[in-house]
Amino acid sequence: MALATRTSPDGRMVTIDISGRFDFSVHSEFRKVYEQVPGAAQYVIDLRQTEYVESSALGMLLLLREHAGGDRAQVKIVHCRPEVKKILTIANFHQLFQLD
Repeated sequence: MALATRTSPDGRMVTIDISGRFDFSVHSEFRKVYEQVPGAAQYVIDLRQTEYVESSALGMLLLLREHAGGDRAQVKIVHCRPEVKKILTIANFHQLFQLD
């Protein structure tokens, strides 16, 4: 599992690329990534290289959403593989996040 982060030049958008398994082993690293950019207004989670999403990853996404402002949060989950998108949809994450 690897995390890579990109921040827009103005620091308002943070993109987090996740490859391999998205599970509890990256909890602290994932949290540090989004907490290190205090002025971010939008978060993009790129799951293009994510093979599997564990239930703990769903919890991490919910914590990110709370950090980003709860119902006002702008968090997109993009480039999901069909099997990952199915897990997110079953968990009703399409109601909490923008899924692309």
